[in-house]
Amino acid sequence: MNIDSDAHARLQRLLGAWALSACSSDEAAEVDAHLTDCGDCSREAGQLRSAIGLLHPHMDLDLPPTLRAEVIGACLGARSPQVAVPDYAQPYDAEAARLDALLTDLDDSEWAAQVKLEWFDGGDSTSRETSVAGVLGHLLAVDGTVSASLGLPDPLKPGTTSSTDPKDRTEALWEQSEPFAESGPDALRDTWRDHAYELIRTCAFSGKGIADIAVPYGEGVVLPLRLALLDRAFETWIHATDIADAVDYPYPPPVPAHLRTLVGVAVQMLPSILAARRQAGLASPPLPTLDPALAPRSLRLTIEGESGGDWYLPVDDPTSTAGPDNCVGQVVLDEVEFCRLSAGRLRPQDVAAGQEGDRVALNELLYAMASMSRL
Repeated sequence: MNIDSDAHARLQRLLGAWALSACSSDEAAEVDAHLTDCGDCSREAGQLRSAIGLLHPHMDLDLPPTLRAEVIGACLGARSPQVAVPDYAQPYDAEAARLDALLTDLDDSEWAAQVKLEWFDGGDSTSRETSVAGVLGHLLAVDGTVSASLGLPDPLKPGTTSSTDPKDRTEALWEQSEPFAESGPDALRDTWRDHAYELIRTCAFSGKGIADIAVPYGEGVVLPLRLALLDRAFETWIHATDIADAVDYPYPPPVPAHLRTLVGVAVQMLPSILAARRQAGLASPPLPTLDPALAPRSLRLTIEGESGGDWYLPVDDPTSTAGPDNCVGQVVLDEVEFCRLSAGRLRPQDVAAGQEGDRVALNELLYAMASMSRL
């Protein structure tokens, strides 16, 4: 095809716009046709496209799923606050902020999404279906046990229940949640958020002097405030993940420093949990020490990841000193896998763990991990 010099010059001037995909459809078609017959323009067009590829690589316009966590982490570390949140309350503060940000993004249909709550009850897993609002009500009900210990208002109506058991309090709040349903999800979110932040502010202004205040967690269970708030941080993260899974939204774990603290506290509780399961007849009795010179049995727990570590745990007596002497087995878990197991989101028999040694003792340790979960 022959083309006059004026048309050639005009199309040559369009090559830059064509390379940027900035031509109209008619112009682009005209340039494409010209490039099939003009070797000089075809070579120039190829060079322009290559240069533009270097200057402006393809980028996904969707925001990375971890951006929110990165921004919140940067904000939290930007400068020291005038009134610092105590170390033991910082993970709960961060997880409440992350959940609040997630809830802000939900529309009405997502608030109605069905969420599956799972926990380990004695010897097997159990579950219950609820909504996003139901999960938030559960968090609010159990947070209320902590706030009530500090003299703050209880989110449950007076006379609703005298129980401090998380399940009883949750059922009671679900029964009284009609006003929230009538006002829409924002009313429940605002109530939960205000309650959480008032709890954090109270800890911040009171300092470390209240860290050991007793918080009842049901029959026979009392935790110091510092451990109760770490428990609230863990549960807030786990239930935020439940919500995110229900609405198909990515939700990363806590920052490594906070996750390390939560993992460490859970590991420290394992010997007592195992002893309680033995007392309830859910685990085999401890083996007698036939040789007084022989150290009590131990298991080695290795948790991999930034927040992991190595621990030796006593098998037969929670008060005994554990160590490599007479270690009868080892189990290796990923940090998130350990947390999911401890939260009842993973069954002991489904754990893809590296296990070596006394199978009975290792199996009972995995079941003790799962037993830390509850509604």
